[in-house]
Amino acid sequence: MFGKIFSKKTQNSNDASLTDVDVQQVITESLHNYRSTLFPNGVIDLSLHFSIKQEKSIEINVLMPFPCQGELDSLADSLTQTMAQPVKINVKTKVENVRAFSLTGSENKVKNIIAVFSGKGGVGKSTTTVNLAYALMAEGAKVGVLDADIYGPSIPTLLGLKGEKPTSVDGKLMTPLDAHGLKAMSIGFLVGEEDATVWRGPMASSAFNQLLNETAWPELDYLLIDMPPGTGDIQLTLAQKVPVAAAVIVTTPQDIALDDAIKGITMFDKVQVPVLGVIENMSYHQCENCGHHSHIFGQSGGEHMAKAKNVELLGQLPLNINIRQDADFGQSDIIENSTGEIASLYRRIARNIAGQLFFQLDNRSPSTPTVDIEK
Repeated sequence: MFGKIFSKKTQNSNDASLTDVDVQQVITESLHNYRSTLFPNGVIDLSLHFSIKQEKSIEINVLMPFPCQGELDSLADSLTQTMAQPVKINVKTKVENVRAFSLTGSENKVKNIIAVFSGKGGVGKSTTTVNLAYALMAEGAKVGVLDADIYGPSIPTLLGLKGEKPTSVDGKLMTPLDAHGLKAMSIGFLVGEEDATVWRGPMASSAFNQLLNETAWPELDYLLIDMPPGTGDIQLTLAQKVPVAAAVIVTTPQDIALDDAIKGITMFDKVQVPVLGVIENMSYHQCENCGHHSHIFGQSGGEHMAKAKNVELLGQLPLNINIRQDADFGQSDIIENSTGEIASLYRRIARNIAGQLFFQLDNRSPSTPTVDIEK
């Protein structure tokens, strides 16, 4: 698409350089005509503010309603390659989320709470939560993570914060810990690693509420809650008493995991929490030598479940040794190599989550119906 636009301009210019006005007009037209899942009506249609600055390079500044830096970077690279003149195009995005939800102890600084759920343990939910949080940050958002798995907290290990303890400025609210800019709170920061948390349901739910509401969360675009697996007390407390914007389901293609994931979708439907979609983790294993994909836990189970339940398939993640090693050592490939293959997969899913949240819940979404009142 871009090649046609730029080649036409070049032919009409008789090899002369395009003027600044020409370049800006072509870029504007290209952004207007660009189409993708996140931009069904073009980039400019969703931007809250748009400007182009041209000096040695071309800088596009856009204010977006959800984080999408990665896709706009790819779009800028495509535009750069099709330019007749040797000029670099950069896109700078800023995210402005509408505040739709609030927490008692956060002074209304948390804009959107997203529950990350799995029907059973062992599907990589916590690892996925942490990497999605880093991916949302790489896309331009301010993010926090709350470890709601009271019985088996793993967020401290995944963030490389084992043994760390939260502090308090005013003696009332706990200050969340920081991991590469990601704000985090977990019962694992308060209880010794080898101490078993033997609590009945009401006690666990009370502890979860305290972690959520007695933490001094800074201004966040998204707070991801790593929920314990299953559909027990904490899940119901979260769904009924916390202003959750939406939920994300993590599963593997295995039938037993899919059956439990369906129960989670049913639970969220009953308590009227929107499900943004399904993430199929451990979808395949890619051979390091030949690149062949082996579907160890089954094939396309998450995709079929998403279609059956009429929700989005947000993405498919491989069974990858680097993801496992990073989790064990409290690291993330997204921090070390934000443009690498694994990081790109997580960032694409993060954009899909943010985009789905906007399209489903925001009044500015093009999919939101409008009401015309005739006088």
